[in-house]
Amino acid sequence: QVQLVESGGGAVQAGGSLRLSCAASRYTFCMGWLRQAPGKGRERIASIDSLGRTTFADSVKGRFTISKDNAKITLYLQMNMLKPEDTAMYYCAAAAGYVNGNCAFGYWGQGTQVTVSS
Repeated sequence: QVQLVESGGGAVQAGGSLRLSCAASRYTFCMGWLRQAPGKGRERIASIDSLGRTTFADSVKGRFTISKDNAKITLYLQMNMLKPEDTAMYYCAAAAGYVNGNCAFGYWGQGTQVTVSS
Protein backbone atom coordinates (compact mmCIF):
# COMPACT_ATOMS: atom_id res chain seq x y z
CA GLN A 1 0.00 0.00 0.00
CA VAL A 2 2.93 2.35 0.67
CA GLN A 3 6.27 2.33 -1.09
CA LEU A 4 9.20 3.95 0.70
CA VAL A 5 12.59 4.70 -0.83
CA GLU A 6 15.48 5.90 1.32
CA SER A 7 18.53 7.79 0.16
CA GLY A 8 21.39 9.81 1.60
CA GLY A 9 23.34 7.16 3.46
CA GLY A 10 27.09 6.86 3.25
CA ALA A 11 30.35 6.94 5.16
CA VAL A 12 31.30 9.81 7.43
CA GLN A 13 33.84 10.50 10.15
CA ALA A 14 32.83 10.90 13.78
CA GLY A 15 31.46 14.36 14.43
CA GLY A 16 30.19 14.73 10.90
CA SER A 17 26.66 14.99 9.53
CA LEU A 18 24.37 13.21 7.09
CA ARG A 19 20.85 13.90 5.90
CA LEU A 20 18.65 10.96 5.01
CA SER A 21 15.59 11.26 2.80
CA CYS A 22 12.60 8.98 2.33
CA ALA A 23 10.23 9.37 -0.60
CA ALA A 24 6.76 7.89 0.02
CA SER A 25 4.15 6.90 -2.53
CA ARG A 26 1.33 8.43 -0.49
CA TYR A 27 0.66 10.37 2.69
CA THR A 28 0.35 8.43 5.96
CA PHE A 29 -0.62 9.34 9.52
CA CYS A 30 2.83 8.81 10.94
CA MET A 31 6.33 8.24 9.62
CA GLY A 32 9.63 7.52 11.26
CA TRP A 33 13.10 6.05 11.19
CA LEU A 34 14.47 2.84 12.62
CA ARG A 35 17.97 1.42 12.54
CA GLN A 36 19.61 -1.94 12.94
CA ALA A 37 23.27 -2.58 13.66
CA PRO A 38 24.91 -5.99 13.10
CA GLY A 39 23.97 -8.37 15.89
CA LYS A 40 21.34 -6.03 17.33
CA GLY A 41 17.59 -5.68 17.05
CA ARG A 42 15.82 -2.98 15.12
CA GLU A 43 15.76 0.25 17.16
CA ARG A 44 13.11 2.93 16.78
CA ILE A 45 14.96 6.25 16.76
CA ALA A 46 12.51 8.96 15.65
CA SER A 47 8.95 9.56 14.46
CA ILE A 48 6.66 12.40 13.41
CA ASP A 49 2.87 12.34 13.11
CA SER A 50 0.32 14.35 11.14
CA LEU A 51 0.18 17.02 13.87
CA GLY A 52 3.94 17.48 13.81
CA ARG A 53 4.50 15.75 17.13
CA THR A 54 7.91 14.11 17.32
CA THR A 55 9.60 11.43 19.37
CA PHE A 56 13.28 10.55 19.68
CA ALA A 57 15.23 7.76 21.24
CA ASP A 58 17.45 8.90 24.10
CA SER A 59 20.49 7.74 22.17
CA VAL A 60 19.96 10.35 19.44
CA LYS A 61 18.11 13.13 21.27
CA GLY A 62 19.78 16.49 20.74
CA ARG A 63 21.77 15.25 17.75
CA PHE A 64 19.14 14.08 15.26
CA THR A 65 16.09 15.94 13.96
CA ILE A 66 13.15 14.59 11.99
CA SER A 67 11.02 16.57 9.57
CA LYS A 68 8.76 16.08 6.58
CA ASP A 69 7.54 17.87 3.50
CA ASN A 70 3.87 16.99 3.10
CA ALA A 71 3.66 18.44 -0.40
CA LYS A 72 6.51 16.22 -1.61
CA ILE A 73 5.50 13.31 0.67
CA THR A 74 9.11 13.12 1.78
CA LEU A 75 10.57 12.40 5.21
CA TYR A 76 13.98 13.59 6.39
CA LEU A 77 16.40 12.70 9.15
CA GLN A 78 19.15 15.21 9.84
CA MET A 79 21.95 13.51 11.74
CA ASN A 80 24.59 15.67 13.41
CA MET A 81 27.51 14.91 15.70
CA LEU A 82 27.58 11.36 14.47
CA LYS A 83 29.28 8.70 16.57
CA PRO A 84 30.67 5.29 15.61
CA GLU A 85 27.81 3.69 17.54
CA ASP A 86 25.39 5.30 15.07
CA THR A 87 26.67 2.91 12.41
CA ALA A 88 23.68 0.89 11.20
CA MET A 89 21.25 0.26 8.41
CA TYR A 90 18.61 2.98 8.59
CA TYR A 91 15.03 2.27 7.55
CA CYS A 92 12.17 4.61 6.80
CA ALA A 93 8.77 3.47 8.09
CA ALA A 94 5.13 4.52 7.72
CA ALA A 95 2.03 3.97 9.85
CA ALA A 96 -1.73 4.50 9.58
CA GLY A 97 -2.24 5.15 13.29
CA TYR A 98 -1.17 4.52 16.89
CA VAL A 99 -0.95 1.41 19.04
CA ASN A 100 -0.28 1.96 22.76
CA GLY A 101 0.84 5.52 22.09
CA ASN A 102 3.35 4.61 19.39
CA CYS A 103 3.15 4.81 15.62
CA ALA A 104 2.06 1.41 14.37
CA PHE A 105 4.57 1.03 11.57
CA GLY A 106 3.39 -1.38 8.93
CA TYR A 107 5.55 -0.41 5.98
CA TRP A 108 9.25 0.23 5.58
CA GLY A 109 11.83 0.74 2.89
CA GLN A 110 14.87 -1.29 1.91
CA GLY A 111 17.19 0.79 4.07
CA THR A 112 20.27 2.92 3.56
CA GLN A 113 23.62 2.20 5.20
CA VAL A 114 25.26 4.74 7.50
CA THR A 115 28.85 4.09 8.55
CA VAL A 116 30.63 6.34 11.03
CA SER A 117 34.36 5.93 11.49
CA SER A 118 36.79 7.38 14.00
